[in-house]
Amino acid sequence: MSNKISLKDMTAIGLMLFALFFGAGNLIFPPSLGQGAGGNLWPAIIGFLITGVGLPLLGVLAIGLSGSEDSQALASKVHPIFATVLMVSIYLTIGPLFAIPRTAAVSYEIGIRPFMPNDSGVNTIGLSLYTLLFFCITYWLSLNPNKLVDRIGKILTPLLLITLVVILVQPIINPLGTIQMPSVEYANSPLFTGFKEGYLTMDTLASVVFGIVVINAIKAKGVTKSKDITKVCARVGLISAGFLAIIYAALAYVGATSVETLGQVANGGIILSSVANHFFGPLGNVVLGLAIIFACLTTSIGLISSCATYFTKIFPRFSYKQLVAGFTLFSAAVANMGLNQLIAFSVPVLVALYPIVIVLILLVFLEPLFNGKREVYVCSIFLTALISLLDGMQAAGLQLILVHQWLNRVMPLYAEGFGWVVPAIVGVVLGYCINVARKSNSLSAVGNERG
Repeated sequence: MSNKISLKDMTAIGLMLFALFFGAGNLIFPPSLGQGAGGNLWPAIIGFLITGVGLPLLGVLAIGLSGSEDSQALASKVHPIFATVLMVSIYLTIGPLFAIPRTAAVSYEIGIRPFMPNDSGVNTIGLSLYTLLFFCITYWLSLNPNKLVDRIGKILTPLLLITLVVILVQPIINPLGTIQMPSVEYANSPLFTGFKEGYLTMDTLASVVFGIVVINAIKAKGVTKSKDITKVCARVGLISAGFLAIIYAALAYVGATSVETLGQVANGGIILSSVANHFFGPLGNVVLGLAIIFACLTTSIGLISSCATYFTKIFPRFSYKQLVAGFTLFSAAVANMGLNQLIAFSVPVLVALYPIVIVLILLVFLEPLFNGKREVYVCSIFLTALISLLDGMQAAGLQLILVHQWLNRVMPLYAEGFGWVVPAIVGVVLGYCINVARKSNSLSAVGNERG
């Protein structure tokens, strides 16, 4: 079997990966970042691109390097139980807890709310009715998702891209206003703030799941050697990353130039719909809204199907159909929190999970330095998790004041939200030393036995 792949097939897989990462929910974060960053836009967007584009690319490459078709393979390097706990947490995060409800909340915010009266009571009822309809359709289509979602996705992803290009070209050529001063959170550490904003895309978490999809797609094209699979993964990832980076930068610039006309807006969905209305009138809202609604519906179906498939392996007593029904009902309930509340609710979980997954991915690339020793994985992930869980608790409002004050004094980068970096490095060194010590003790014991 040939281990070569055509440029056409490689591009097709790259666009597929782009479509997997570019859920319509990702549209709302760069414009909000742009509004907040103001004059510090470019360092902020660089930080965002690291977590929103660079790390997801590394996640896919890490799966490619592992050569495994099991999404738990990377985390199993720490411990099988840890792998199960982490993957369950990831699937719940990119599934019914946050990402699936967000598809309904975002599509309502962009596709429906611009046509609703500016009344909180009416909007609450409107969101409830919309989510009911949205998730009824999601449930029905999730029961047999494969062919339908594939066909819809091939139409809707290009449609969404074309719609975005049309809507973004005008405010880039003719900005709504000048870029304003940065907000407080972006004034001092725009790079770090943008980095943490990239958590909200959830794409680094999803990359350990999507990497398996990419490997299977590459193998289906006849590439079987692990070295060739890794090379193709890199090229496919760069195609996807290029599209994501361009779109995110454009969206952030539009957000940054919108403040003078729109003022500070609650979320990126309102920014996009307002920009579409400003340049194209109600027709712009209709076209953008329809593209977003159908793209979100496709994303919702794909995520519910993926989660139900995974959890049937963990809990075989539940059928696929039962899990689809359960996830759909739960997601509908969570979606009624509204987009702003949903984003706020997701932040503590993402702050806790993201550093663990980042360190796990980076360790895969560092394996040649420590020969993949389990002790390195265990120590580094354990120390990273200690700090990231504390950060998550703080983000949730659980203030351990004395602990945080002490860590602010002794831990580099802790105040910026990156206190896990030094412990992760210490964990690598500590794990390596433990492994060397164990080897020395084992050799000594063998020598004594022979003696």
